[in-house]
Amino acid sequence: MSLLAVGTVAYDDIETPYAKQSHVFGGSAMYFSVAASSFSQVSLVGVVGEDVRRADLEFLRSRGIDTSGVEIQPGKTFRWGGRYETDWNTRTTLFTELNVLEHFDPKLTPAQRKSRFVFLANAKPRVQHAALDQIEQAAFVMADTMNLWIDIDKPDLLKLLRRIDAVVLNEEEARMLTGEKNLLKAAGAVLGLGPRYVILKKGEHGAFLLGADVHFSIPAYPVDEVYDPTGAGDCFAGGFMGFLASQGRVTPGALRRAMLMGTCTASYCVEGFGVEALARLGADAIPSRYDQLLSIVTV
Repeated sequence: MSLLAVGTVAYDDIETPYAKQSHVFGGSAMYFSVAASSFSQVSLVGVVGEDVRRADLEFLRSRGIDTSGVEIQPGKTFRWGGRYETDWNTRTTLFTELNVLEHFDPKLTPAQRKSRFVFLANAKPRVQHAALDQIEQAAFVMADTMNLWIDIDKPDLLKLLRRIDAVVLNEEEARMLTGEKNLLKAAGAVLGLGPRYVILKKGEHGAFLLGADVHFSIPAYPVDEVYDPTGAGDCFAGGFMGFLASQGRVTPGALRRAMLMGTCTASYCVEGFGVEALARLGADAIPSRYDQLLSIVTV
């Protein structure tokens, strides 16, 4: 397997200024895998309950995603509900039901253990460590996290940062993790914690990539209408890692191009609920937006 994703598969109830939908197929690792599948072969490791819709698993397989690592356990699939305000930056969590995710223990197949590119989606650091312990010799490992784990599980998270190549954070998480108010200082402090690279997500304002050999900033792709921002950060990571895996190497140039691919992929995610907009993309959709974004940022 060239690219492995470990993390959550879920069903979401989402409210936006435009509409309200229930039981939307979601989860951080699911969004990542669908996005990355536009570039590379992906293997997904996660857990779902007996209530999982077989059509959803078949949708993943139709994208070429290996679902042999998705366990079906007695009980219900992880559920999350949230509401977005008109500014899109304000999100209120309405409910969280861990269900089968509460005792998730990732089990990798022999093929998955040999994955060269690995994404540890947002999950308990314990789960991320357990997955990483089974990887034999990855070329590049990137992890996501959230303010909850920084708050309640920081020691384990700090250990993880010393084991990975890159970490994805938003502004709040970077400041919370380091205590630095200035964003660039916070990024530098994160690099001092162990990873070679840090990606700072700034939502509608784009993203930063920082490392010893690369310093790169990119705006978000300007979409006409935002319908649902859920999973956009995971789709960014999917486009980023999927492109890197397709190149088979990690160089400053490849990282810069991966940032553009991730941004373009995320721009499609927000144009529909769940992954419905990504699911209907043609083969030339992301390359077309890549060219448009490149023309925007090139002097």
